[in-house]
Amino acid sequence: MALLEVKDIHTYIGPFYILQGVTFEAEKSRATVLLGRNGAGKTTTLRSIMGMTPPKSGKILLRGEELTKLPTYKIARTGVAYVPSRRRIFGYLTVEENIKLAFRNREFSFEDRLNLVLDTFSDLKGTLKTKARNLSGGQQKMLLIARAMINKNDLLLVDEPTEGLSPILVKKFTETFVKLKKEVTIILVEQNFKLAREVGDMCYILDMGRIVHHGSMEEVAENKELLKRHLGVSI
Repeated sequence: MALLEVKDIHTYIGPFYILQGVTFEAEKSRATVLLGRNGAGKTTTLRSIMGMTPPKSGKILLRGEELTKLPTYKIARTGVAYVPSRRRIFGYLTVEENIKLAFRNREFSFEDRLNLVLDTFSDLKGTLKTKARNLSGGQQKMLLIARAMINKNDLLLVDEPTEGLSPILVKKFTETFVKLKKEVTIILVEQNFKLAREVGDMCYILDMGRIVHHGSMEEVAENKELLKRHLGVSI
């Protein structure tokens, strides 16, 4: 049984009909990648799951329980975390304060969870007392994910984590996501196809608010005509 099931969701932003019957699922402890050109509906899909742009119709199920009508804060409490593409951090707070603000899990101490997070994001170990605005771009992206991981979440929604980063940092993020998916189910929106190929297990391609193809990441990566038609990618 899939951890998350998205069933025929239709989402509007104002008068604009963005998602036009999106259906997919994410299996536990695997990475599901959403691919598509800009404007295809990838970010809106994540925001719909998180309740930030609620679908007008359709269903979203987590562990078989419906999330569709829940407000965002209640969805977060079910074990879903969202990492936006923009670096929405509190610049005047320290790294540690940014992470502590997100912490809500009473089953574990903050210190224990912080140590686990820093094992994954070792670049942040020496920055805990640093103002977040003084971090590099890559470190700020790490901080966003660290805030999502400080709680023991089951599902991680990640939107364009490597946008604007150097190839060295992209490689580091690739290794991080491969490690993370052993602990948490990931739904990843990513323009860097190399990262998507190395991290992803399943892949769904969106075009104009619809799923136009899905399959294993390996199968999609080998379909050169498909990639060129829907993504403009040549391999």
